[in-house]
Amino acid sequence: MPSRDVVEAFAQRLENGDFVGAIEQFYTPDAATYENNAAPTVGRDKLAAKERGVLAAFKEVKAIRVGPSLIQGDIVASRWIFSFTNAEGITRTLEEIAWQTWRGDELIEERFYYDPKQLGR
Repeated sequence: MPSRDVVEAFAQRLENGDFVGAIEQFYTPDAATYENNAAPTVGRDKLAAKERGVLAAFKEVKAIRVGPSLIQGDIVASRWIFSFTNAEGITRTLEEIAWQTWRGDELIEERFYYDPKQLGR
């Protein structure tokens, strides 16, 4: 079960824009993430590389957590709003729920639930 301090430190890294650093610090080497019902991306190195690719595709990416993260045993749920600004200055937002499974103070699985149509608006 992660401590509240660890969950808050993880969220702070994201809100500060250090997405890759959060992966490198908090995810286990064999961590897996799922985008809605898609096949997982497995392995911290692959996750960090994928995140670098997303960040390289945009001029700016911002994350804002909405309310507190909810912690129940090894499960953490957080509501996020992400803003993606492209090279032309157009910003799209995405609201999602991140459902995480932790092993102690390390994240082993994360599922992102969102409506992909949000990015087309």
